[in-house]
Amino acid sequence: MTRSELIEKIAAKMPNLTVKDVESIVSVVFEKLTSALASGDRVEIRGFGAFSVRTRKPRVAINPKNKTKVEVPSKNIVHFKTGKELHTRINP
Repeated sequence: MTRSELIEKIAAKMPNLTVKDVESIVSVVFEKLTSALASGDRVEIRGFGAFSVRTRKPRVAINPKNKTKVEVPSKNIVHFKTGKELHTRINP
């Protein structure tokens, strides 16, 4: 599902809100989620799951084109762990 599809589905379920209102609400939610993760906080949505930031260790990788070794520095990645309710709905 894309962002625009999400906005359309929410707008269809909430006829009292305009599409622009729903678009701004979705933008605020994503902005707050992004800023919380950027500052290193954990974001938990009950019944859905939890987002957290993990650090990936530096490693040596191989370039598949020319088979040379490349140093890959450490980096932060977003990790998602499903909530119990979502997990049971996906795996009945």
